[in-house]
Amino acid sequence: MKNYFLVGTLCALTCNPVFAVEGKDLAQELVQEYLIVDGHVDVPYRLEQAEEDVGLSTDKGDFDYPRAKAGGLNAPFMSIYVPAEKEDEGIAKSYADTLIDKVEAMVKQHPDKFAIPKSINDLQKQVDAGLISLPLGIENGAPIEGDLANLKYFSDRGVRYITLAHSKSNHISDSSYDKNRPWEGLSAFGKRLVREMNRMGVMIDISHVSDAAFWQVVDLSAVPVIASHSSARHFTPGFERNMNDEMIKALADNGGIIMVNFGSTFISGDSLNSYREITDQVEKFVKEKGLPKDSKEVEEYSDKLSAEKFIYADLEDVLDHFDHIRDLVGVDHIGIGSDFDGVGDSLPVGLKDVSQYPNLVEGLLKRGYSKQDIKKILGGNLVRVWQANEDYAKRNKG
Repeated sequence: MKNYFLVGTLCALTCNPVFAVEGKDLAQELVQEYLIVDGHVDVPYRLEQAEEDVGLSTDKGDFDYPRAKAGGLNAPFMSIYVPAEKEDEGIAKSYADTLIDKVEAMVKQHPDKFAIPKSINDLQKQVDAGLISLPLGIENGAPIEGDLANLKYFSDRGVRYITLAHSKSNHISDSSYDKNRPWEGLSAFGKRLVREMNRMGVMIDISHVSDAAFWQVVDLSAVPVIASHSSARHFTPGFERNMNDEMIKALADNGGIIMVNFGSTFISGDSLNSYREITDQVEKFVKEKGLPKDSKEVEEYSDKLSAEKFIYADLEDVLDHFDHIRDLVGVDHIGIGSDFDGVGDSLPVGLKDVSQYPNLVEGLLKRGYSKQDIKKILGGNLVRVWQANEDYAKRNKG
């Protein structure tokens, strides 16, 4: 390893061209040396919409094997995203199985590139062998279908975390996106599920749940929980999908981590407001024209408005979230939850796909984060939480 001198001030690395070059070189070196775990990558749903071989270079999407290797990515959690309507249709479990099948097919097609871990030990062995490890996380607990036996079923298939709800309140938890909140937090079954997830060693993900549900989870959980792809509400006032300062502090007290979502509307208040303005205008257009929301004319109008009005965040905006969380609770409670392949064309300038983690690391170096800080943020903190969940489950077997 090169003997780089880390400078802890922004100007030292940006104003001095020698330090600027070394900062970039060091970032490239660190992403290849350190474990990078991304808490949320939506490849399975992307493949369900349009099949392609992500083991090779692809023209579409934010993830493929060559770009992941270039960015140093070791362990992207494959999001098993189950849209809310699948619960109403009674097919949530079978749909989740279909997406897990997609990940297994990736591994079968490219056993020299991908593998699915069922434990921290598996992940470490896979990474040491040069593979990209693909842990699974179910986004939306609907596939549990009110039966705790399904938790074991999905755990056996490799699911290592479950996001309790998504865009609508479900049989487990109220959603931050849904005005209808039948449970005032968690349902009675949801509370049982939290305890059983602890016992099974499946991490609880509180991204997407309502504030009331969050507080109930941290009160009930005996082990650290995660926010797999959320950011700081401080920068997006009124956006419940992000976490406010008191919640971030409570998450840290629980030993958990918030894994920063890169989507521009999660990062920038200006971006979020531009998105809301576009959405309002599209809804008005639909009403005035009497058109179906999924019509080509509506799609073209929405695309035109987005091209004209959408405001993208940039790398510096993302780094502001890392700084804010660090200043609140320290670096031990921060991770990465990019939402690559999940937020469409809303990713910030400088973080457009999985090849660009070095840009994030370079930015952290410029802001004075130490190598040890960065190692924790990139993957160490998530490993700690995962291990704590595994250890609790081993102690409470039977």
